Amino acid sequence: MPAKGARYHHGDLRPAMVDAAVDVIAERGVRDFSMAEASRRLGVTTAAPYRHFADRDELLAAVAVRGLSVFAAMLSAAADGASAPDQRLAAMAGAYVRFAATQRPLFAALFSSGLDKSRHPELQRAWEPVDALLTTAVLEVCQGDEGAADALGDAIEATAHGYAMLLTDGEYGDGQIAVDATADRAIASARALIAGRAALPS
Repeated sequence: MPAKGARYHHGDLRPAMVDAAVDVIAERGVRDFSMAEASRRLGVTTAAPYRHFADRDELLAAVAVRGLSVFAAMLSAAADGASAPDQRLAAMAGAYVRFAATQRPLFAALFSSGLDKSRHPELQRAWEPVDALLTTAVLEVCQGDEGAADALGDAIEATAHGYAMLLTDGEYGDGQIAVDATADRAIASARALIAGRAALPS
């Protein structure tokens, strides 16, 4: 019988494998993830997933695509809660941290799996809404100056990612208080970068 309360039903193996992969990554980390373990949890043979995924990386790419859908939704929700372009951009820096904290297996699949995006066109397509949200915001802040927007976008993304990694590595502690404080740090840093963007190398 399938594991986890019969989550897998005939004909639904692909999404069920993605679900199982997320569970395994949550428990073991992306480096120790295996298709065999995900198959075992679903109660299917180790050969069954290969009808849907060519290899481990293709399954990880499917997890990453799901992660990008969630990531884009969280960035969009954060931006929708702010009015001015600079506020939207800063809010998205905070949402970046919250995504890492609340969706750790998806964050790991996106940023720690070592996937080659050029081998997975579906992953490249899934990045487009995320890139569009960030690009639109920085261009508004920089009043259409593409060079300045590239510099500011890189700086804010690097800063938010740094805070996210430090949080998920346990440097800021655990629990909701740590998540909120780290998101606030990312927002404050983004505001500082926006205010001082003229000093950024383009």
